[in-house]
Amino acid sequence: MLHALSATEIARRVRARELSALDATAAALARLDAVNPRINAVIKPLHDEARAAAAAVDAAIARGEDPGPLAGVPVTVKVNVDQAGHATTNGLTQQANHLAPEDNPVVANLRRAGAIIIGRTNTPAFSVRWFTSNKLHGHTKNPWDAGITPGGSSGGAASAVASGIGAIAHGTDIGGSVRYPAYACGVHGLRPTLGRIPVWNPSLPERDIAGQIMSVSGPLARSIADVKLAFHAMSARDARDPWWVPAPHDLPEAPKRAALCIRPDGMPVDAPVEAALRDAARRLQDRGWTVVEMANLPPMREPAQLQKLLWMASIHMGGMAAVEKEGDEPALAVHRHLMHGQTPPDITALMNTLTRRATLLREWMAFFEKYPVALCPVSGELPFDDQADTLGFERFMQILEAQLTQLGVPLMGLPGLAVATGLVGRRPVGVQLLAGRYREDLLFAAGADIEAGGTPPTPVEPA
Repeated sequence: MLHALSATEIARRVRARELSALDATAAALARLDAVNPRINAVIKPLHDEARAAAAAVDAAIARGEDPGPLAGVPVTVKVNVDQAGHATTNGLTQQANHLAPEDNPVVANLRRAGAIIIGRTNTPAFSVRWFTSNKLHGHTKNPWDAGITPGGSSGGAASAVASGIGAIAHGTDIGGSVRYPAYACGVHGLRPTLGRIPVWNPSLPERDIAGQIMSVSGPLARSIADVKLAFHAMSARDARDPWWVPAPHDLPEAPKRAALCIRPDGMPVDAPVEAALRDAARRLQDRGWTVVEMANLPPMREPAQLQKLLWMASIHMGGMAAVEKEGDEPALAVHRHLMHGQTPPDITALMNTLTRRATLLREWMAFFEKYPVALCPVSGELPFDDQADTLGFERFMQILEAQLTQLGVPLMGLPGLAVATGLVGRRPVGVQLLAGRYREDLLFAAGADIEAGGTPPTPVEPA
């Protein structure tokens, strides 16, 4: 089953001429054809383009050239980033024909690394929700159980990679959109530090400041080694992103010391989630880590509230008009819930928010000097029933509270890694690791030690 091979193994075999990129791509496309009709993860398969790209990799190897670290690895790209010649729909009917003239830097980096893009994955309208459906592309299902969410907004990405459609999936994260789908689908997902992976959509207007300082692209994969491999490839320099930072990947060693927090800022956490966290802490201890349990981490709730304030600013600056024009009922409901009781922030509130961001980040960075890694929930609940955010304001607020750790991290541009650890029935469960800026290396080290204790068996056959 070539489609089940890891990205690391595919690249090794292709580079050693033990496997052709064409054969690896054919296997991935066959898997896509077999299972995608059941999950609707990939909304635009790219059979011809993928085969042509694979042939080019094989030809480069035959000429003795270096094909790149992702040589022949099948990957998917989320439909909210520019890919030359394809529509950057962002799940919107109003962008159905919005063709990209050139690649987003993250897509260009995947190509330069030798990856084979086999399809574009689904996202909710506007890439806002922890569920994935829209009027244009339809409804993405979780391959473990169609009754639970695949997560969002990178729900198509997580569903695809969990079911063996590609070894790596590209996702984006401004409020958990990589970490939560990874959690919901039983795979791993990295939200990198702001500025690590260059991004920019040439086909669209410049993003507002909230998007610029909080949104990142990151990889999802079935192994920590593959997440790391993809991260290194995706983070190559591109001058088009002014936020990109030439930070090295090899940084000084840090003590193997982690802080375990079950209920950051008092968030409610269900028993199976707590059990997963304690299990992950034991796995770390078994691998030589010192784990210190504490009642709290630096603030999560305040950054989440400030992030929401920045979101409100963009909604009041024409964002809500676009939502109303689209007429996607779940998106409308979510935006109305977010706006409930909110007034448009004035210039003083915006300046105070951006000023406070520095203070909060400083507090977190000081914490990581003592505890290089923090272990906390991805979510306070097991993966939600699908479309649970459409069940009214009260349930939406419960979901928002359960996702506190998804919202608390992006304001400060910190990295986070969702690590899958097991199943509760057919619902995946996992944990979240946090570290200081540019310390993805610590997340990978801790993630690999947790992964060694067991993960959900993937690729999964869609239910």
